[in-house]
Amino acid sequence: MQRWSVDLKSTAWMTSKLLQPVADALAAGALVGVPTETVYGLAADATNGIACAGIYAAKGRPSFNPLISHVESLEAARCHGIFDERALRLANAFWPGPLTLVVPRREGSPIADLVTAGLETLALRVPDAPVMRWLAEASGRPLAAPSANLSGKISPTTADDVIGDLAGKLAHVIDAGSCPIGLESTIVSLAGPRPTLLRPGGLPRSAIETVLGEPLVVAETDDAAPMAPGMMTSHYAPGAHVRLDAKDVQPGEALLAFGSVPPVNAGHAVQVFNLSVAGDLAEAAANLFKGLRILDRSGAATIAVQPVPERDLGEAINDRLRRAAAPRS
Repeated sequence: MQRWSVDLKSTAWMTSKLLQPVADALAAGALVGVPTETVYGLAADATNGIACAGIYAAKGRPSFNPLISHVESLEAARCHGIFDERALRLANAFWPGPLTLVVPRREGSPIADLVTAGLETLALRVPDAPVMRWLAEASGRPLAAPSANLSGKISPTTADDVIGDLAGKLAHVIDAGSCPIGLESTIVSLAGPRPTLLRPGGLPRSAIETVLGEPLVVAETDDAAPMAPGMMTSHYAPGAHVRLDAKDVQPGEALLAFGSVPPVNAGHAVQVFNLSVAGDLAEAAANLFKGLRILDRSGAATIAVQPVPERDLGEAINDRLRRAAAPRS
């Protein structure tokens, strides 16, 4: 496995084609850890069924769980999916960015059936991530890229997280530092009569509803046939148990704090990680998976979590925490 360091404050890596060997490896069917603005992705050629099977095998991901395909532009996305007026409005408003659109699959799209998990729809995203977009364009392929971690476990927001979970299963890892948003993309389906929120994420629901001019329907979890990634009941889980809405800390627990007012008996905590002392939800989102990983390494059997408001990005934060706390099979 080769590790590449990229400074996103400069375009030198792009103009020098530093990452051309990585693009060539993707075109040849390799798996690559790639930074995005949301989390690190485990990328493969979305048109190569064998390469995509490698994603499922590396993650231990069930094959009925579909993948998101990343492309460099809306024009490229429209080669694979059918975009109605609603989809075009959202794409023009939020791409590049942390929004995945589920749309009907266009006849003739070369994206592998394994990527869609047998559905007649595609999940497509143009990320606000220059490395992923450049790789898609340079390789000439849409890139299937779920989070670069073991299935159901804490999502990765650094290259070290990726290596810790998937070392030995990747040809390359690109290190561009920490992901600025820290939560996966919001997923909205436009394949039916009503726009539907499949997964809250790095783009707040309110922003999407403002552009659409109507409220989103919220999809129910279906573990047997998820319509999009991140919809399994148990997901994003540390090894420790997670106790939500903690008003106090019990002996031996670690504490995932939020805000400036600690819970009762916070001094009992084995270790404390505060998502945002200032109560800033964007800061909390960026720190969520980092904090869960740090506290999971503390040795505590349980992580107590202070309440986080449900507004704006808090909806996605609480979605991840509820799934992290859910009973595990």
